[in-house]
Amino acid sequence: MTREEIKNILPHREPMLLVDEAEVREDGKAYGSYTVRGDEYFLQGHFPGNPIVPGVIQCEMAAQTCCVLLGEKLKGKTPLFSGINKVKFKTPVRPGDKIDFECQLLREVTPFFFAECKASVGGKVCFTGELSFAVI
Repeated sequence: MTREEIKNILPHREPMLLVDEAEVREDGKAYGSYTVRGDEYFLQGHFPGNPIVPGVIQCEMAAQTCCVLLGEKLKGKTPLFSGINKVKFKTPVRPGDKIDFECQLLREVTPFFFAECKASVGGKVCFTGELSFAVI
């Protein structure tokens, strides 16, 4: 799905909509991506002359990809982080990189959802972790 289609599921809007495209495949996982342009607000000052996408922004991108799995469950509700666990950052993400996400739900205890995520750039893993969020 395109950014416009993603907006039908997620309440996020620019500049906080951080998924360019996403899909849910037959394996039950959500796959999403974002191409770092270089002019994003989160790169300003992080770091001058050596811009790197902050880890918390990568977590947000992964969480937005996860939320695509919820579809109609998000209708009229807001997903809020409730936990970020076992996160590891392995490779910096820089302007020009396309970061690809693979996310799957591990369990649901309404209104909480628990997911496992992995991100890569050019096939090289840059982020792994478990995220949890409440849908309120």
